[in-house]
Amino acid sequence: MHILIAFLGSLVTVFYLLDRLGINIGGFNPFHWRRKRKWMRNYNSDPIYSVEEPMQVASLLILGAAKLDGVISAEQKRAALEQFEQTFSLNSQGASELVGSAMHLLGSPQVIDAQIKGLADKNKASFTSEQAESMLRMMVSVCSADGAMNAEQSALVDDLRAHFVTPAPAQGTWA
Repeated sequence: MHILIAFLGSLVTVFYLLDRLGINIGGFNPFHWRRKRKWMRNYNSDPIYSVEEPMQVASLLILGAAKLDGVISAEQKRAALEQFEQTFSLNSQGASELVGSAMHLLGSPQVIDAQIKGLADKNKASFTSEQAESMLRMMVSVCSADGAMNAEQSALVDDLRAHFVTPAPAQGTWA
């Protein structure tokens, strides 16, 4: 028994001295390590992928498509505000807050395409077919507010249409 007490005392002394020297021994705890790893994964991830509400996701997709060619013009921003007020039944302050938060979360034009596709993949199940059609109509109207849509924007709209809108099953003789 006295050997066990001496061993535990020396073990505590070693841990105390390691702590005083600045060596963190908490990393040996597997539960601490798992919690820290999960936190670091959330901390280092893109915050755009944490958005889950369909209205906010739609605003990110719409403004991301408009921002594909660089900077959103004043006409596109005004069209987005009008569309958000009419379609989402928001007041002007709510629509401007939605636009501001979406613009803050969207990255540079070089990474927007990947962000939009990743966000669409993650949130496909949260949209009904009517919501998806409405979002695509708003996307086309906002992107073409200051002229015709460019090739990147129209290709993105076509990809999102194929991604979100599932065709109705064909009514043939077998159905």
